[in-house]
Amino acid sequence: MKHIVFMFEVHQPYRLRRNIKSLLLSNLIRKGRLTPEDLEKIYFDEDLNRYVFERVAKRCYLPANYTIKQQIEYFKDSGKKFKVAYSVSGVLLEQASRWFPELVESFRQLASTGLVEFLDQTYYHSLAFLVAEEEFIYQVNEHRRLIKKELNYEPRAIENTEFIYNNYVGCLFDRLGYKVVLTEGVERILGWRSPNYLYKAKNCNIRVLMRNYRLSDDIGFRFGSTWWNEYPLTAEKYSAWLAATPGDVILIAIDYETFGEHFPAETGIFEFLRWLPGEILKWENLTISTPTEVAEHLQPRDEIDVPEHMTISWADLERDLSAWIGNFMQQDAFNRLRDLWLQIKALRNPGYERLWRLLSISDHFYYMSTKGGGPGDVHSYFSPYKNPYEAHMLFSEAIGDLETRTLLALENDKKALMRYAWMRSLPDENKFYFYAGPGKPLGKQAWNMFSFIEALREVPPETIVHHQSLQDFANWIEYVVGDVELARKIREINVASPEEIRKQLLSVLENRRAELFG
Repeated sequence: MKHIVFMFEVHQPYRLRRNIKSLLLSNLIRKGRLTPEDLEKIYFDEDLNRYVFERVAKRCYLPANYTIKQQIEYFKDSGKKFKVAYSVSGVLLEQASRWFPELVESFRQLASTGLVEFLDQTYYHSLAFLVAEEEFIYQVNEHRRLIKKELNYEPRAIENTEFIYNNYVGCLFDRLGYKVVLTEGVERILGWRSPNYLYKAKNCNIRVLMRNYRLSDDIGFRFGSTWWNEYPLTAEKYSAWLAATPGDVILIAIDYETFGEHFPAETGIFEFLRWLPGEILKWENLTISTPTEVAEHLQPRDEIDVPEHMTISWADLERDLSAWIGNFMQQDAFNRLRDLWLQIKALRNPGYERLWRLLSISDHFYYMSTKGGGPGDVHSYFSPYKNPYEAHMLFSEAIGDLETRTLLALENDKKALMRYAWMRSLPDENKFYFYAGPGKPLGKQAWNMFSFIEALREVPPETIVHHQSLQDFANWIEYVVGDVELARKIREINVASPEEIRKQLLSVLENRRAELFG
């Protein structure tokens, strides 16, 4: 029996305003001090975001949900059932709750059928995995909490934003307890193998389900294309293709907006969706399953190895990260976002943290793409801006303002400033290099205070004695890290036993860490 898996990506971003600078000035004159809530309204175009959301909800989300629920109920008492999976971003559910609550209720009704699986992803549909593991996990957990709260569902399957995947991502999801991760079936990774089998991630046990992008794009990109030699695409024809395709499982993953937004109702897209389940279930060798069911019922055929330098996604012809960080503007914008994260974390201001996370939404970087040809047309289609240069300018205005406000806030909060000093990664010339004695480097280094503490636990006793006798620890902490108070306490440690020195050093360091971070 061959498993057919349908997964729909459901996401709408928060788009930036075109007049951020003038609004900042006028609001500052009128109100004096601007709160994070004020800044969110200034940075992001609420009128445009609401207009787009309501339009797509009416044209796509509600009618598509209705059609799918109708088909689920029609087949629920039959031997074979119709099932689907959704990956709904946190920011989409936010917007639905604010502007279209009946959509949230519609998803709840789908969840209540027991035949719909909801995947986890990053709450902000972001590039958080490129920033820090802590932030990545936070956004995944926030999404998990939201799905539980709004839909009373606990996901066991997951995708990273836009199907971005590598070995690190897969094994992190494995550590978080997920059963299966969805990603793209890319030839440079698969080689001679087919995406139509279940795989295992390298170095861990999570199952990897890979999208058949050709069959997916037949619906997502080519359905309404009159130039296509297979036009018109009917449910009967498509189901025959699925039945004739070799493999154990076929993952069909597309943007949900395909139904009614990218292809208007007049193209027959909803009739296709309505007839497709029945046509598939007519075939004796086909059944429709959810991602987790596939992971539980099939054995992996092989292992998928995706090193970080070969990271894959489902975007553009390259199917890599170039859709978001492929040109200078995108790299500049992302580097500023990443560099600001530690300062935001040190400040511990929930309002500023939310602003940063809203700026981490992957769409901001997608709009800055300068690719040509077909991929360029797709980027332009989704972008609300005149060109990628305007997208970069507006993002620069928003993050530039947040950078300035964060720095000013840090200067007025000495404890937050010291937290930042502890967390930041130091350049090579400022790292602490451990020696066993004069001219005897250990090959171990500390790039911030956290790595310094971990290194102290592991280095040999003679290293502790060598550096403490020369006051190296205290000097580095005072003159490089900048924690004068901690350096003073380190200098006061004066005991004979190397292990006692280590013990007292760690005690002082842990107390200071607790004082700063709780």
